[in-house]
Amino acid sequence: MTGMRALVDPADPAVMAIAAQLGALLPGMPADERTRFAGSLRGGEPYAPGPDSIRWAGVPAGSLVQRTCPAGNVYPGVPHDYSVYASVGCDGAGDAPLMVFQDAARYLGPEIDVPAVLDNLVAAGELPPMVAVFVQPGAMGPGLPVYGGSDNRSVEYDSLGDAYARFLLEELLPEATAGLRVSADPARRAICGLSSGGICAFNVAWERPDAFGKVVSHCGSFVALRGGDRVAAMVRAAPRKPLRVFLQTGVNDLDILFGDWPLANRQLASALAYRGYDHQLVVGEGGHSLAHGGSIFPDTLRWLWRDLPR
Repeated sequence: MTGMRALVDPADPAVMAIAAQLGALLPGMPADERTRFAGSLRGGEPYAPGPDSIRWAGVPAGSLVQRTCPAGNVYPGVPHDYSVYASVGCDGAGDAPLMVFQDAARYLGPEIDVPAVLDNLVAAGELPPMVAVFVQPGAMGPGLPVYGGSDNRSVEYDSLGDAYARFLLEELLPEATAGLRVSADPARRAICGLSSGGICAFNVAWERPDAFGKVVSHCGSFVALRGGDRVAAMVRAAPRKPLRVFLQTGVNDLDILFGDWPLANRQLASALAYRGYDHQLVVGEGGHSLAHGGSIFPDTLRWLWRDLPR
């Protein structure tokens, strides 16, 4: 039913297949949780990339190069793969706006091809030439609390505090943007992520509003994973920071041990409204994926960067 969480059929072949994969990846996740989690991932959402998300014929493509940031001081022994995109025109006289994306592979994948969207909107004069950095989480680590796993994603993305911000600003971004003219103005710098990457994006800007003034969170994990359930209360208690925040979730987003994702996003949006932040919350019919967020991403960019000269 529209606007209500869909019931999960544990006998659905798609749910069973995803649950089996989750069992292999997250050995501490109980069987009933795997079914609930799989129900939110099973697909079939009423969203698809729109015309602005598919590369237009004749539009010049920006450059995209892949690199690896060696292990540093913030996450010892953990290297990070990343990609750097630069729109056509980034070699001009001005400093380009910057966007940083967590979970690089998701934002360069079938649900959303960010470089194609940026190329289209830059060519249409709706965005200025822009630099984007896509960062993969560390591949080696303790996984999720309770559920387990083998990567460093949850440590990096779900943890509050300034560690990931220091990693970006002190270790990865100086290397990634070397040779590019990138703006230092936080109003011209944005950070984006999905799920744990969504709370990571918000937390980085919260910790360092001098470095990032804009946030996009898709299905953000503002729940009891390493303290994320405290974020809304933090926003209510602190003076307003110079941030513009876009939140997206779906009525069929996760509802598992760590919390209720749609509820957590609504609570954060309420806190942002209480403090007078420039923000949006868009709730769709989807689950824990980029299908909805990807389908509306061009309009998200238009809203996020609406005050930039073209």
